[in-house]
Amino acid sequence: MATTREIKRRIRSVKNIAQVTKAMEAVSASKMRRAQAQAQATRPYANKAMEVLSFLARIRNSYAADQPLLQQRDVKRVALLLITADRGLAGGLNSHMITAAARWIKGWEKEGKDVELVTIGKKGRDWMRKYGPPIRAEFVSLGDRPASGYLAASHRRKATAEVGPIARVLMDDFISERYDAVYVGFMKFINTVNQEPTVMQLLPIVPDESVPPDMAIDYIFEPDAETVLEQVLQSLLEIEILQALYEAIASEHSARMVAMRNATEAADELIGDLTLTYNKARQHAITMSLLDIAGAVAALE
Repeated sequence: MATTREIKRRIRSVKNIAQVTKAMEAVSASKMRRAQAQAQATRPYANKAMEVLSFLARIRNSYAADQPLLQQRDVKRVALLLITADRGLAGGLNSHMITAAARWIKGWEKEGKDVELVTIGKKGRDWMRKYGPPIRAEFVSLGDRPASGYLAASHRRKATAEVGPIARVLMDDFISERYDAVYVGFMKFINTVNQEPTVMQLLPIVPDESVPPDMAIDYIFEPDAETVLEQVLQSLLEIEILQALYEAIASEHSARMVAMRNATEAADELIGDLTLTYNKARQHAITMSLLDIAGAVAALE
């Protein structure tokens, strides 16, 4: 049985841990609110961007038919842009995303497809280095970047500029036919306690089958259709990647806040159990001392 001194030392240790987890919960809650607001505010814009991409892939007219990002071909080589967090202490967030990605990779490999990875975030990168397919490129995550208010516009420009190199690697490899399909895997933010592993196709752009293929459209492009469409397609693809990052960041802070709250509650419960054990040990020590004194008195008589 542990001594009262050992139990008191353990109680102090658990109290220190509870203070740390409570502080981390407060920090994550503050970051979570901003990240959730950013992800939810930009989601309609990203959805509309995907509709535009699907529309361009469907019409297939004279100025869209030759765009390499719209070309459908037999899929033999696949790239997965895997987005995970740089840090842990977020419950099962990273493990769920990595497990889902590994399941998708295994399915593609069973179909005879070659798979390569482009990673954002250290957790997924480190796991895939040991157990996954080859990594084509590595990028750091955006961290705690989502902002609001008068900083939002400048932040979006900076974030898009940082996403640009990621999109360029994927587009260049797709155009050069290194890959026949490109997917992105990320944790989609549902609510504070629920985040869903999601794998979505980026390239080739999936056509919108609801649009008539012979739909008559007459646009005037300056300087020319090829230049405009190339820039539009690249920008819209960057938006899709940026939205996936926003979803992952919101999911990370939400999962970390919940994990730290659970850790604090568990620490408080353990402190209560240790305090009860301490009181019992102290009572036992006092009782034994009284019995020793009574025995000594009886011996003297």
